[in-house]
Parts: sequence; structure tokens; C-alpha cells
Amino acid sequence: MRLAASVLTLGLLAAAPAPAQAPDAALLAGACQGCHGVAGEGGHGIPSIKQQQTRAEFVAAMRAFRGNERPNTVMGRITRGYTDAEIAALAAHFAKPE
Repeated sequence: MRLAASVLTLGLLAAAPAPAQAPDAALLAGACQGCHGVAGEGGHGIPSIKQQQTRAEFVAAMRAFRGNERPNTVMGRITRGYTDAEIAALAAHFAKPE
């Protein structure tokens, strides 16, 4: 009986979801490089996102793109794929130091 209970407990622990990890900002930022440049410097009509805004401003802009409240040709579609945690990680990566 004890063995069965131990096996059942181990099985339930193994099935439990892993704790959420913070998103990898550098990995996420790689998706921005195609348009905004390696360091987010922009160019050729694409705005710089490197240290141009505070974290709060960056998050607000990304959420506005995601909600189609800020018009743009591409960013609305791109931002729909980001969670709030991923947007916060990108803000930490690109925003002005506070």
C-alpha cells in the first residue's frame, strides 16, 4: 500500500507543470533585429528602439500595437504573438536605463 502511494505521489509530481521561467530577452530581441537592427538602432525609415523610451513607454507602445490602437503595417501582427511577460522582457532589453 505504501509503495502504491509513493508511486502515485511521484507520478503526480512528475506531471506537475514546471515553474514559469522569465523570458530570455536576448532571444526575443533577435526577432526585432530584422527590421530594427542588431542593437535596435533602426534605419532606412525604421525607428530606433534602442534606449528611446522608458520601460513603461515601451510596454505601452507594444500593447497599443497588439491591441490595434496604434496603427502600423507590421507591428500589430508581430506583437500579437508576445505575452505580457515577453513584452516586459523586451522593454528591459531595449528601454532607457532607469
